[in-house]
Amino acid sequence: MNKKLLSVALGAAVVGFGAPAAFAGTLDDVKAKGFVQCGVNGSNLAGFGAQDSSGNWSGLDVDVCRAVAAAVFGDATKVKYTPLSAKDRFPALQSGEIDMLARNTTWTASRDSQLGFDFRVVNYYDGQGFMVPKSLNVKSALELSGAAVCVQSGTTTELNLADYFKANGLEYKPVVFEKQEEVDAAYQSGRCDVYTTDQSGLYSIRLSLANPDDHMVLPEIISKEPLGPAVRQNDSKWLDVVTWAHFAMVASEEFGITSANVDEMAKSENPDIKRFLGEEKDQTIGKDLGLDEKWAYNIVKQVGNYGESFERNVGAGSPLKIERGLNALWTKGGLQYAPPIR
Repeated sequence: MNKKLLSVALGAAVVGFGAPAAFAGTLDDVKAKGFVQCGVNGSNLAGFGAQDSSGNWSGLDVDVCRAVAAAVFGDATKVKYTPLSAKDRFPALQSGEIDMLARNTTWTASRDSQLGFDFRVVNYYDGQGFMVPKSLNVKSALELSGAAVCVQSGTTTELNLADYFKANGLEYKPVVFEKQEEVDAAYQSGRCDVYTTDQSGLYSIRLSLANPDDHMVLPEIISKEPLGPAVRQNDSKWLDVVTWAHFAMVASEEFGITSANVDEMAKSENPDIKRFLGEEKDQTIGKDLGLDEKWAYNIVKQVGNYGESFERNVGAGSPLKIERGLNALWTKGGLQYAPPIR
């Protein structure tokens, strides 16, 4: 077989194994149609991706979509949301149905390679945990041998569950459902003893139960779940935009720039802040990204910095009351860190 035919055959083989076809030029496509098509959680996961009775979306992941729209269009409202189940999210991105996925999705090696996606930032550092009724009278996941465990299919959660119980010599009965709302209903009705998913999700789901105070999240974290937005591979310009939209939110918190003070901060003589907000003469950061020089200003003004987004969606200003923990800035003992924007 000659080299040309070999290359065609190899390309067909890659597509056959589930990698997406090429969609190079998503940034240009997004600009042409006038909005970002963003895949989000279809199960109304409070704090991350949820739709209210008026049809408005909110959440930490939703703010990633809004930040990208603010960067590209100067308007954070230019987003259309596609609600997706855990099973449907990857085909939707692979096929081009959505431009980006921001749906509490764990960054793993296989998703970054075999599935043909690119991850580059983590907008929430999470870990898998367990929720149980207080009436079960357990204080640790190590006491769960023999339990029926509700879990969603098509997730790393299902794999981590099997690994944890095997590693600790525990037996369990998996009760598996495709949709999150099916898992919620099964746990609420008592079909299983335990609910397992990302710990942030457990806090959200607990609030939706008929009697939240009758349930508790156990202390064990059994996995690393770095959650972040994903795009298709081989589309570096679009990956750059999604990446730096997140970093702009983190950097603005580092600078002490908020949605309330961004106009005043734009008058700063600090060269880093001037450059960040598009006030430095002859700078080309925005142009190099394919954006306006006020791209970061627009994100902060319309969406807020990372701390603002965290607090209103999942932190102290939200019903979830989740502490920053690993999601604090690196200067405060966390892992959130923005490379230099210069």
